[in-house]
Order: sequence, then structure tokens, then C-alpha cells
Amino acid sequence: MEAIELLKNKFGVSQKYLYELKEGDVTVLEIYWNPLTIAEREAIVAKSGDSGTNDDFALNLMITKALDKDGKRLFQDGHKAALRREVNAGILQDVQLAMLSSGSEYKVEEAKAILKS
Repeated sequence: MEAIELLKNKFGVSQKYLYELKEGDVTVLEIYWNPLTIAEREAIVAKSGDSGTNDDFALNLMITKALDKDGKRLFQDGHKAALRREVNAGILQDVQLAMLSSGSEYKVEEAKAILKS
């Protein structure tokens, strides 16, 4: 097997991750995402603009990458202002950190190619 095939199979965008937002023992929202690619990171940085802060990048990352269990986007670009003003920053940061780290603790075991970017 070639190196590129090995990387795509083991660490490719078909991987799927899950973060559960909980209130006590109750799951309020499940957020799924695929790994961030270089191309997506470049697009998110560009979307953040020249005044882009780490907060802008992280929020744009979450808006761009957050999916429901069926692979549909949870947020649209127009939700950014409401998320910035009306949602606890700590909660958003928890989700964003999970997306940035995408470690094995968030990995969902599922067949490849269900959510291809």
C-alpha cells in the first residue's frame, strides 16, 4: 500500500468525530465533524479576514464544520453574530477545542465514506 493510501485510510476526511453538549446528565446537542483539512483551514482563515483573531477562526471553524448525525450543517454563516452575542463563550470554546484536537476520545467508530467532505 502506498503512503498516500495509508494516510487517507487511517487519517482521512472520512473519519467522524462527536462532541456531546450536556446539561447535567442530559445530552442537549450532539455535534459531529470530519477532520480539518489544509484547504478548509485556508478557507476559514480567509473568511476570518485581516482582523481575524483566534476567536474568529475558532468560531468560523465551528460554524463551518459542525454537522448533525445525518451530515447536515448545524450552523450557517448568518448565525455567527448570534453565537458571538447570545451563547456562553465557554461552551463554544469547549466545542471548538474538541474540533481542533479531534483526538481519539471524540472519534466515532463508523464505516468509511459516510461523511465525505
